[in-house]
Amino acid sequence: MSMRAVLEVIALDAEDAVAAQAGGADRLELVTDMAADGLTPPVGTVVAIRAAVDIPLRVMVRLADGFSSGGAGGVDRLAGVVGDLRAAGAGEFVFGFLDGDGLVDMAAVERVVTALDGCPWTFHRAIDSSADRDAVRKQLDGLPGLDTYLTAGAAGGVDDGLPTLVAEAARAGEPGYEQRIMVGGGLRLEHVPPLRTAGIDAFHIGGAARSGGWSGAVCADAVAQWRSVLDGLSAQQLAV
Repeated sequence: MSMRAVLEVIALDAEDAVAAQAGGADRLELVTDMAADGLTPPVGTVVAIRAAVDIPLRVMVRLADGFSSGGAGGVDRLAGVVGDLRAAGAGEFVFGFLDGDGLVDMAAVERVVTALDGCPWTFHRAIDSSADRDAVRKQLDGLPGLDTYLTAGAAGGVDDGLPTLVAEAARAGEPGYEQRIMVGGGLRLEHVPPLRTAGIDAFHIGGAARSGGWSGAVCADAVAQWRSVLDGLSAQQLAV
């Protein structure tokens, strides 16, 4: 059985996508405007990236900074955006909305899930800013298409969230914990060994895939370094 870890890289444009694939990325997350922590990219960008690479990609569904859906009007817009993205060839998505109590905005999430019509999706780092991580998982349990949580374990990043990530990995298979944990948010190579030991097999990088940080494009060599570390750890586990 393969133990290859999944490496997802944030791409802002086709140049990023090509470099990420060349470096060994398994999947892309497509966004725009990282100053707002990643918003929905233009449809034209999605089309260009889909034409440039053949690895899977997940498109962000998020129209404003923060984790609010924007109320009834915002939810209508989100559903419309999903329709446009699907018409452009997108088949996988990333999103997450919280209500005023810091729990899942179920009306918004369910509306978007309906628009997805079975497409796979990730609940992103909204979980790290929620009032109750376990409650979030229980709220979302059973929604069609949800297969991944993108999380750092804490709002402050993986440095703060590592114990939580390890504890949640130990609950794999419990109700609300069947989905894959994909770690991202201040992730560094030194975090990978303890996360792999805990059974986590999916990793998400953004600035770490760029030799000049967010001021530069994705660097194939930077992605390849992550790929090499992940593959080396997987090989060690297979040998045990």
